[in-house]
Amino acid sequence: MFNNNSIGLFDSGIGGTSIWKAIHQLMPNENTLFLADSKNAPYGVKSKDEIIALSCKNTEFLLNHNCKIIVVACNTATTNAIKVLRANYDVPFIGIEPAIKPAALHSKTQKIGILATKGTINSELFHNSLQQYKNVTFMEQIGHGLVELIEAGEINSPAMQTLLKTYLEPMIAANIDYLVLGCSHYPYLIPQIKALLPSSIQIIDSGEAVARQTQKMIHDHCGFHDPTQPSNQVFYTNTTPKVLQFFVGAQYAVIQNDF
Repeated sequence: MFNNNSIGLFDSGIGGTSIWKAIHQLMPNENTLFLADSKNAPYGVKSKDEIIALSCKNTEFLLNHNCKIIVVACNTATTNAIKVLRANYDVPFIGIEPAIKPAALHSKTQKIGILATKGTINSELFHNSLQQYKNVTFMEQIGHGLVELIEAGEINSPAMQTLLKTYLEPMIAANIDYLVLGCSHYPYLIPQIKALLPSSIQIIDSGEAVARQTQKMIHDHCGFHDPTQPSNQVFYTNTTPKVLQFFVGAQYAVIQNDF
């Protein structure tokens, strides 16, 4: 049976559009509704209670728009709030976590860099994930200031270059061979990061894995969109639409709403 309700996604800002792109590429016929809570970005510096409250508010907005499944397209919200969301709302949730497992399984140097937000690195879920790989050395780096620059559209700014060099140079010196991006904003920095890293260091983000898991959950629990019907991609933001519009493209509707 078909289900034409939307896939709902939320993030603390525009970063989750990297997850949306992976989902839309895999399932272009599905309706999607993306919520960018840019007014409250970044989540990574907020308390766990604040993150849970914002995640619940975002979830209720998406449920009020009849979303059939919700993708928490934010590492910080996933690691701090997804247990609460699953316990309180009767809808399938897909979370996003740093892709530690594939890096740990394939690392030759047994040294892995992780660039993530404070909220993710300090979370219980993140630390539990690291404990599974006792033989691996993880270099954890909080990406102070990165989300704010991305949200301001300053991806290629000198300030961004300075921050990335500060964060990455110690990892290079420590001989990491994998860099795990632990924030859905950070895939937009991959070109700049690649320019700073030796070619021997591989970069991993979670977009494709999250898209495949979303597809599986829809198949198992929700039902796909009717392929004979057109699909819609809608984006909401509670700040100026300019930056979000830039990241998703002019062909999509971006609606400003003080949700």
